[in-house]
Amino acid sequence: MYEIQIDPGEAPEVEGVLRRAVHEALAHEGAREAEISLTLLGDDAIQGLNREHLGHDRPTDVLAFALWQEGEPVLGDVYVGIDQARRQAGEEGVELEEELVRLAIHGTLHVLGHDHPEAPDARAGSPMYRLQEHLIRRVLQG
Repeated sequence: MYEIQIDPGEAPEVEGVLRRAVHEALAHEGAREAEISLTLLGDDAIQGLNREHLGHDRPTDVLAFALWQEGEPVLGDVYVGIDQARRQAGEEGVELEEELVRLAIHGTLHVLGHDHPEAPDARAGSPMYRLQEHLIRRVLQG
């Protein structure tokens, strides 16, 4: 059973697709029980979290916090920077909805224990990135 809480902030129209994105990532990874909270935040709020938790004083696209340990149900918080997502969608030439799905899945995969190389040019070929892109296609086609 999954409990997925979505706070879409100023973008209520994406709540359903974000719920599907988180569900798809959890189901793909075989999580039997999970509670994920996903919140969309503006630049100021996500910059504050980024500064407080990672020491980076800038807005970011996604922050994920795994709050569970081996043998426990999956529990985590995912924060998506909607302003950064808008910028990235424009740079990549994709719809905002697709970029938000990408970030929701990305954060959920981090909560599930996946990681990727830090170097941006090495991320695209990583197993986590390939899985993320596969899941995005499934969500957007369904």
